[in-house]
Amino acid sequence: QVQLVESGGGLVQAGGSLRLSCAASGRTFSKNAMGWFRQAPGKEREFVTYTRWSDGATYYADSVKGRFTISRDNAKNTVYLQMDTLKPEDTAVYYCAARRRLMTISGRYVYPSDYDYWGQGTQVTVSS
Repeated sequence: QVQLVESGGGLVQAGGSLRLSCAASGRTFSKNAMGWFRQAPGKEREFVTYTRWSDGATYYADSVKGRFTISRDNAKNTVYLQMDTLKPEDTAVYYCAARRRLMTISGRYVYPSDYDYWGQGTQVTVSS
């Protein structure tokens, strides 16, 4: 069984920063990408960012570009999300996701159905 465990959520004032972590454990699996999605109350789950495991390439949603940074630690099977200059509209449950299926260099994997494993989510609340 593959497990993704997120940590690092919390309450922060607008303009502040948070760092989320997601550790993958359990049955060994070949992950081709890991990323983050978020879901605000009453809204659909939306893409935030992902990193391709083979070469570290990254892709961001326009709404977070320049403010959020995804990084990884291969040895720890962990991906991080550094969130800076947070805004109230960033408030959501943040979910870690991993993709086992192969990827293409030019592909963009921005839908929940593009991912095979999910964490339980961690709440991020940004107050104004």
